[in-house]
Amino acid sequence: MNTLTKLALGMMGAMRPKPATGDSATSISLPPPERHGGLPLMEALARRRSSRDFARDPLPLPMLSNLLWAACGMNRAEGGRTAPSALNAQEIDVYVALPSGAYRYEATAHELHLVAASDLRSVTGYQDFVDEAPLDLVYVADHRRMGMVPVAQRESYASTAAGAIAQNVYLFAASTDLATVIRAWIDRAAIADALGLSHDQQVLLAQTVGYTKPAA
Repeated sequence: MNTLTKLALGMMGAMRPKPATGDSATSISLPPPERHGGLPLMEALARRRSSRDFARDPLPLPMLSNLLWAACGMNRAEGGRTAPSALNAQEIDVYVALPSGAYRYEATAHELHLVAASDLRSVTGYQDFVDEAPLDLVYVADHRRMGMVPVAQRESYASTAAGAIAQNVYLFAASTDLATVIRAWIDRAAIADALGLSHDQQVLLAQTVGYTKPAA
């Protein structure tokens, strides 16, 4: 679906998911993440970039496991994460839009839980490449976890936390030869509806991840 068509559908409130393909498992247990290896930090920073050319090839489960752990997985026994959050509110949920369905990443158990048995990739952005890339991440703030933060500042705090997660994904992608791009030009209402979010949950950003499309 091209961008103009998506814009028109968005204006009509008619952005809709596609039927899922494959097995929409109710949960997916991820293999333990690899906590060693990859590029040295300065090399990963030197290679960090946005890309909008994605191959359709799915990421193997071990790669998806490492990606989500790098994004905001648990890196300490007491529950600390790879990405910071003010007051340790851990208010950001990462949703994973796959062809087989949309899942919420549970960092404590390191597994995915099904929230929608539909292919939401095309709903996660106006750009045409989001339809074909193997996965799109959606960062959602749960304001119910931010009781210690003044209401007027919650979006700012949550956006900062989401940005930290997105940068973790960028560095992981740079270290593993994946392509990624973060996107703020999204139909937040359509995404929230497709994910079944409550009024306390706020869609902030989306990020596409996949292998780089081979040069023609």
